[in-house]
Amino acid sequence: MKVRILVSLKPSVLDPQGQTVRNALHTLGYKSVKDVRQGKVFEVELEDVDRSEAEKIIPEIADKVLANPIIEKFTWEIIES
Repeated sequence: MKVRILVSLKPSVLDPQGQTVRNALHTLGYKSVKDVRQGKVFEVELEDVDRSEAEKIIPEIADKVLANPIIEKFTWEIIES
């Protein structure tokens, strides 16, 4: 089973990298870009687990290892069974 986990900064946290990218896009003429937020994507492959166990362990993995819960949030989805 393959799971995709998206980690991004919480809305209240400043994102200087995202602002830099937005400014670069404006310089290149893409004035319609209002905001850019950067993040991380993880693809985790699990074996010998069923969907209910995956739904239990993936949030634990994301919260304990992949994201900093103080400044980041995460979402996840099963992309391949």
